[in-house]
Amino acid sequence: MTEAGILQDSGNVHFDSMFEFETGVILNVNKPESWSSFDVVKKIRNIIHIKKVGHAGTLDPFATGVLLVCTGKATKRVPELVELDKEYEAKIELGKNTDTFDRTGKVVGENEITHVTLKKIQEALGAFRGEISQIPPMYSAIKVDGQRLYKLARKGVTVERKARPVTIYELELLGFDSPFLSVRVCCSKGTYIRSLAYDIGQVLNTGAHLAELVRTRIGPYRVEDAVELSRFAQTYKH
Repeated sequence: MTEAGILQDSGNVHFDSMFEFETGVILNVNKPESWSSFDVVKKIRNIIHIKKVGHAGTLDPFATGVLLVCTGKATKRVPELVELDKEYEAKIELGKNTDTFDRTGKVVGENEITHVTLKKIQEALGAFRGEISQIPPMYSAIKVDGQRLYKLARKGVTVERKARPVTIYELELLGFDSPFLSVRVCCSKGTYIRSLAYDIGQVLNTGAHLAELVRTRIGPYRVEDAVELSRFAQTYKH
């Protein structure tokens, strides 16, 4: 089984002579902004003409970064890949809550942020390091009583969600340029960075939502080694 990471300039070398997609390849793809994870899977499936293609961990459409796409027999490794820890760089906007907990949603609350200092931010971040309980956002694919939460949310229905244990291995402040707060997060599977942004806003008494998100790593797969989807499409010839 081949694991494709960095794509070198292949010149006249066809991808089908380099990678055996049917046998099984793990592609580390840099997901473009505004694409859903399924859009990426569909695009790759159409490029390589193989039906058996899947991804190992959804990224929201507005987010970018590492998306692992498995082909052929490598799809059997999806459960294993989903278990890997993940790393993100996130930009959080303080002062505004949205119904989706990110920039794509409707603003549902605004607060002053003049009281926020670097010291208060560092104290707030400290509360989220280690094992924590996190309530998933309503706009998520989690099922409650057989129904996807996001489908209920679109109907204006809010249901109680059980808190889930997740682990934040590292939470580093990268910068603060009011109202934007930039952080690096290394976390366990199942962690919602949107919920983390919302919760940080609650601790700071400002409200907050996720403004930008880049997944920089899944296990050993890093964004600097990721394949640009446009480059893959241009280079691969079946």
